[in-house]
Amino acid sequence: MRRIIPIQPLPARPGPTPEFKVSPPLGLYIHLPWCVQKCPYCDFNSHANSGGIPEAAYVAALIADLQAALPLIWGRPIQSVFFGGGTPSLFSPEAIDDILRAVRTLTRLQPEAEITLEANPGTVEAAKFAGFRAAGVNRLSLGIQSFNDRHLQALGRIHDAGEARRAAELAAQHFPSFNLDLMYGLPGQSLPEALADLETALSFAPPHLSCYQLTLEPNTPFAAFPPEVPDGDLCADMQDALEARLAAAAYDNYETSAFAQAGRQCRHNLNYWQFGDYLGIGAGAHSKLTLHDKLLRQMRHKHPAAYLEKTAQGQAIQEERAVTHQELPGEFMMNALRLAAGFPPDLFELRTSRPLSEILPKLKTAEQDGLLELSAEAIRPTLRGRRFLNLLIERFL
Repeated sequence: MRRIIPIQPLPARPGPTPEFKVSPPLGLYIHLPWCVQKCPYCDFNSHANSGGIPEAAYVAALIADLQAALPLIWGRPIQSVFFGGGTPSLFSPEAIDDILRAVRTLTRLQPEAEITLEANPGTVEAAKFAGFRAAGVNRLSLGIQSFNDRHLQALGRIHDAGEARRAAELAAQHFPSFNLDLMYGLPGQSLPEALADLETALSFAPPHLSCYQLTLEPNTPFAAFPPEVPDGDLCADMQDALEARLAAAAYDNYETSAFAQAGRQCRHNLNYWQFGDYLGIGAGAHSKLTLHDKLLRQMRHKHPAAYLEKTAQGQAIQEERAVTHQELPGEFMMNALRLAAGFPPDLFELRTSRPLSEILPKLKTAEQDGLLELSAEAIRPTLRGRRFLNLLIERFL
């Protein structure tokens, strides 16, 4: 399941105390960590559902976790909610309804808030789609990955191509907005096959698509026993062809691997890239919260059993630290430069409490190297800057 995980650099030495005058927009991330089986390429905090999901206990822990976090977000409106996993669609619609009812009761959840739930295309999960919509979910994110049975088997996915098509049909039927996740650079995949997957996806007219290359992440079965994947040149050809086809279909490549119809960007993930705030509850969830004198990062206990135990003791948080003065510019740029539109110059100081002049020499050098475009309206990566994004970001760390 494709999900945005904001990058967090290593701690630096403390510096002057920041002063934040404006609170950024706030999202709520809710982690549901179980899945039917763990895919061999997945490095998310997910756990195979071998002994059954303790649904009622976990929902109670999430609500207790949210209650304990209220002093940090008191009075702030929540513009988006994102259920990530694992496979959140393994939970019952009743459980999702209980969680959202608690969110509405305890927080200032905006009436027009975007509420996303990640789902697998399997038949069991798809049968629940109407219930999720009735609970208040208004955006579904489907982990399709491919519409080709051979490639789905190579990825260790538990659904087949027919289930993927049926789930996409149901998503379009039940939800006002939905996303389809696609992967390319799959074991044994050709360029025509990658384009065929995209054409099938486009036939459902999804408002949003995520298209990203398969990577062999450390500490996964694919890293230990690498499959034979297309070489770098072929993957680059796939990327170019997919991007060209999506542009022709009027999808805006607004973020590195995200494509949307006009006005249909994922608001929750867009808030990450604009260095907004998010409260994360659930096993292993991360938070970034801006207070008047510090930017706070938190991580909940990662293993579900530990999370349940510690939350019952009022100790859901495993790690907490304030982002140092020196880290703030790098953290901001690491997120904002993923956006094709970049960011307005005044946003830098609003989100970091530091003047843009501190990084102006680096900005100028990146402009001279053809990696950035600088104007009074926006600081944005060039096409070359987007192709060499990691090297561009390193300049600000």
